[in-house]
Amino acid sequence: MSETITSFGALGVPQPLVAKLAAAGIESPFPIQVDTLPDTLAGRDVLGRGKTGSGKTLAFALPMIARLGGKLAGGQRRPGRPLGLILAPTRELATQITTAMEPLASAYGLKLTTIFGGVSQQRQVAALKGGIDIVVACPGRLEDLMKQGFVSLDAIEITVLDEADHMADLGFLPVVTRIMDKTPNSGQRMLFSATLDNGVDRLVKKYLHNEVLHSVDEATSHVSAMTHHVFEVDSVEAKRLLIEKLASGTGRRILFMRTKHHAKKLAKQLTDAGIPAVDLHGNLSQVQRDRNLAAFSAGTSRVLVATDVAARGVHVDDIELVIHVDPPAEHKAYLHRSGRTARAGKEGEVVTIVLPTQRKDTAALLRKAEITVTPQHVTADSAAVAALVGDVAAWVKPAPRAAVQPQGQPRQSQGGRSQGQGRSQGANAQRKRANRDGSSAAPRSDRATGGSRNFYSTGSGDAPSSAPRSGGSGAGAGRAGSGGGLVGMSQGGGGGRRRSGGGGR
Repeated sequence: MSETITSFGALGVPQPLVAKLAAAGIESPFPIQVDTLPDTLAGRDVLGRGKTGSGKTLAFALPMIARLGGKLAGGQRRPGRPLGLILAPTRELATQITTAMEPLASAYGLKLTTIFGGVSQQRQVAALKGGIDIVVACPGRLEDLMKQGFVSLDAIEITVLDEADHMADLGFLPVVTRIMDKTPNSGQRMLFSATLDNGVDRLVKKYLHNEVLHSVDEATSHVSAMTHHVFEVDSVEAKRLLIEKLASGTGRRILFMRTKHHAKKLAKQLTDAGIPAVDLHGNLSQVQRDRNLAAFSAGTSRVLVATDVAARGVHVDDIELVIHVDPPAEHKAYLHRSGRTARAGKEGEVVTIVLPTQRKDTAALLRKAEITVTPQHVTADSAAVAALVGDVAAWVKPAPRAAVQPQGQPRQSQGGRSQGQGRSQGANAQRKRANRDGSSAAPRSDRATGGSRNFYSTGSGDAPSSAPRSGGSGAGAGRAGSGGGLVGMSQGGGGGRRRSGGGGR
């Protein structure tokens, strides 16, 4: 079917939506859209299996908007009673689904809102009270608003579960089940997932009726435009230099870490080395996450250092390199991470950096992911590394940071009085501090030895690095460049990448 139908109009997409797609430069459907649209536009329940970047957003957005704006249209909006519901595992994904759908929804005058936690609910409640046609939500906050009586799902006509496998990984399935129980059993339901494990199969059996299965890409299927590399290094210091070199190119890169703490430290380390980088992890507020993603999308920072959970839902154009600084714990995480590149038919490279203690586990992980790649022993100056880096961006002077007050040194106030690090100077507070200081002359046992573990050291047997931090490698990089924007609706063809240097791939 995908070989004969090459336009959205031929698949049954209404002309107003075809015009909106054409205005965004989208004229040819992806395989999962070709396969599912005839059924979803007809109102059938659909189970779509396809990995990240396969075009699932438009596969469910087009039929939802077409049906709610056409056959299911009519009547006046009612406060807190939407007609369409899309559940997504992360707030970034929910936001980007909404961004992709809003231009399409405007063709029929449909109103959307996004609901997720981590921010005040006031704006979300106000939008619901004003009347909303489609809600794109993360399960936790949506259930909270349902319990508070701000939203009812009894009028839902179409429900979509996007990345259901990731919702299962995050432990959301009990909440999803309670939410789905509140939707009419007669409504249309679409579920998109890369796999059917961890309870996703039970969702399918319970909530989909006479569903049509469309499986375009299996979770372990390979993207032909994605090239995998395994770079083995001898030491933590060699790994540090390699990371800085790989991050120094002019294109966008995502570097993956296992922990929030290490993601934050690596972003700071790269920025101090003249390579502007931003971090993305669960410890950031929504404002911070939005700011960092905007900088990465716009190109003011070409490097994003992220954890697994936070990066699910990051859809940014033209990510040319994904670097597993910390190899993931299991093969599904490897595939999801790697799926940030080689999207929309474009090329991409994936690098896994491996210390000696990680070689056995990494080899087992790649076997499970069905990735065949020959490890290479490299340094930051190897030809294979230079070939991946390509053109090196100019060094960017780091922005000055506020000076850190030395601990124990009093601070002068505007009135000239000494203040003890912002602490209370009352008699009671001083007496408590005196008692505490008198009883804590001996260092605590958990702080008496050593400092924090070096964040480049990720293997279970790795020792902390004693090497001083460098101001940057010889290939220091800065980034300024044109932004690519979010890829919520982008599925155009490829543009080439510039490469310099030789080196086999």
